Amino acid sequence: MVIIKIKYVASLITVKDIDESRKFYEEIMNQEVELDHRANVSFKAGFAIHDVQHYQELLGETSPIQTDFEKHFMELYFECEDLEEIERTLESLNCKFLHKIREQPWGQRVMRFFDPDGYIVEVAEPLEFVVRRFAAQGLSVEEISESSSMPIEFVKMVLGQIQK
Repeated sequence: MVIIKIKYVASLITVKDIDESRKFYEEIMNQEVELDHRANVSFKAGFAIHDVQHYQELLGETSPIQTDFEKHFMELYFECEDLEEIERTLESLNCKFLHKIREQPWGQRVMRFFDPDGYIVEVAEPLEFVVRRFAAQGLSVEEISESSSMPIEFVKMVLGQIQK
């Protein structure tokens, strides 16, 4: 058997208005453009937006076959240290939320909303914040690991308890 090395490069979502979507990801989501090919914009974080009409031309089809149902099988995931500020900014722009800030079963605070093309975007606090919050609540390393499903080694690293 021949083993072929394949390297994951990026996710790509098709968008109706490349300028509007680029502005959203640059200004609201604070993403930095890596390459701009006009109809396709790649961000340094490892995802790209592609003009839907151009994309369809590349595929050789005349109309996109995509429903909102299919869009909701994926999301773009971001982390942010100040969820409340992002939430206020999105509210001021009348962004449509799937849900505002809520805590997940493993303790991470997240919100989900829709980008200009209806894709789900999740913004969550870094996992390190969960560990520190649980520690501040008096949980032991083991209890934090159990509650958050994070390995004990990760919890100890975040809390500065790993011996070097």
